[in-house]
Amino acid sequence: MRHKRIFIYLFALLVPCGPARAQWNYDIPFPKPFKAAPDTVSVTFIGDLMMHEAQLKYDCDGFLSELGAVTRDADISVANLEFTLAGKPYTGYPSFSAPDEYAYSIAGHGVDVFLTANNHILDKGRRGLVRTLQVYDSMREDHGIQYTGCASDPVSDTLLNPLIVVGKGVRIALVNFTYDTNFQPQPEWPRIRSMEKEDVKEMIDRAKRRGADFIVALPHWGTEFRLRHDRDQAEWAEWLAGQGVDLIVGAHPHVVQDTSHVHGVPVIYSMGNAVSNMSKENTRLELAVRSRFVNHPDGHKEMLEPELVFLWCCLPGTLRDNYVTIPVASFMGRRSEWNDPSDYDNMIATYNRVTKETGLYEENHQAGSH
Repeated sequence: MRHKRIFIYLFALLVPCGPARAQWNYDIPFPKPFKAAPDTVSVTFIGDLMMHEAQLKYDCDGFLSELGAVTRDADISVANLEFTLAGKPYTGYPSFSAPDEYAYSIAGHGVDVFLTANNHILDKGRRGLVRTLQVYDSMREDHGIQYTGCASDPVSDTLLNPLIVVGKGVRIALVNFTYDTNFQPQPEWPRIRSMEKEDVKEMIDRAKRRGADFIVALPHWGTEFRLRHDRDQAEWAEWLAGQGVDLIVGAHPHVVQDTSHVHGVPVIYSMGNAVSNMSKENTRLELAVRSRFVNHPDGHKEMLEPELVFLWCCLPGTLRDNYVTIPVASFMGRRSEWNDPSDYDNMIATYNRVTKETGLYEENHQAGSH
C-alpha cells in the first residue's frame, strides 16, 4: 500500500493542471527499491508419545498442555505416536491400544504430522493397524492432520511415503521407517515402512523426483536406554547422508542420545520419550528438535542448524495431579511450584547427568540452581 500511494503522488505531478504543463520536481526523493525479506519455515519434532496403562486413568488432554511454545509456535510440528488405536479394551505395555481421543488431543495441542513407523504399530495385529489408519485418514480429511510411515494401499503409499510438507515455498520430505515391529504383518497391505535400504532408498528417490528441497530421515532405531548411539545407527547415518538426506532425527531408545554431523548432515540419534509412564533412569528427559528452513528472495534455500529444547515428563503428583510434559528451561528456578520438590531435583540431576554424558547443552541454558 505504501508504494501505491507514492505512485499516485508522482503521477499527479506529471498531469497537466490548467493551461500550464506540469514539471518534474527533482527535489522529491524516489522510493528505494523494495527488497524482499527471506521466508523461514520452522519444523519441530518431538519423540515418543506413549500410553502406558497407568496413563489411561488420566485426562490425556493435559499431557501436552505446557508445550504450546514448542508445538503450536512451529509452522509444522511432527511427533512419533507409539501406540495403536485398535479400540477397546484399551491396553498399555507391552501391547498398546489407546483411546482415539489421545490422537485428537495430540493434534489439538499443535501436532500436524504423526509418525507411525515404529515397533509397536502392530501390537494389535493387522486389525489394529487397519483401524488406526482409518482414524488417521479421518483426521486428515476432517482436520488436515497428516501421517507417514504406514499406508493402507499402493496409492496411499505413494502419497504418504515420503510425506511432502510445504511451508512458505519450501518443500520438505519426511521419510519415516522402523527397524522392526513386535509382531510381523501377514498380508502385504497395510504396509509399514521398514529399515531396509532398498525401501528407504525408494522413498528418498521419490522425494527427489517430487521436487523436495530438503529430505528429513526419521528412523525408529537404536539401543534402548543407551545414551550413546550404537554402531548400527552410525552406519545407517553414514548411508543416509550418502543418499542425500539433509537431516536425521531418530526415536525409539526412550532416552536422549548424543548428536553428530555426518558429511555435514546433522544427526539427532534419539529424542527420547515425549510422554510416558516410564520411571527408569533418564527416561523422563527428552528433546524437541527445532529445525528452520529459509527461502531467500533469489530462490536459494538453506537449512539452519537445528536447535535442541530439553523437555521433562512430570508424573502425576510431582508437578500437578496429571502427567504433563514441560520445557525444562521454562521451569528452571520454580522448585516451589512442585507438589513434590524432590522431583524438581530429579529433573535437574537428570539434565546434568544426561548432558554431561551426551555432550548436549541447550543454548543459553545451564541447569543447577534452585
